[in-house]
Amino acid sequence: MILLSKNIYNDNTKHLETMNIEVIRNVYGRQLGSFNTKCYMKGIGEDIEMVFIRAPYIKNVGEGVDVLSIVDGNIVAARQNNMLVTSFHPELTDDNRVHKYFLDMVKSNINNS
Repeated sequence: MILLSKNIYNDNTKHLETMNIEVIRNVYGRQLGSFNTKCYMKGIGEDIEMVFIRAPYIKNVGEGVDVLSIVDGNIVAARQNNMLVTSFHPELTDDNRVHKYFLDMVKSNINNS
């Protein structure tokens, strides 16, 4: 999320800047501020297990960005064209639906090329 964002709030560090989002780093604080929750994610459904560890969130989205999930009023997942970003770590759960969603994005992009 941070690497792809066009802007990082209160930080002039530049990365790839390919996704039309502004992120805030480490919003959920130190390791002790980490938490798990289950929430809805557009395109996948209910009860997606989300593990947040020192996670950023999206402060603002620009044109072309589809917000996929919001937790406690914060945008934690989004998509723009062939880019997918999450604040949480889907790889730390046994639920592979976010990975499948991403693979389906890749397959769709290959088929449309």
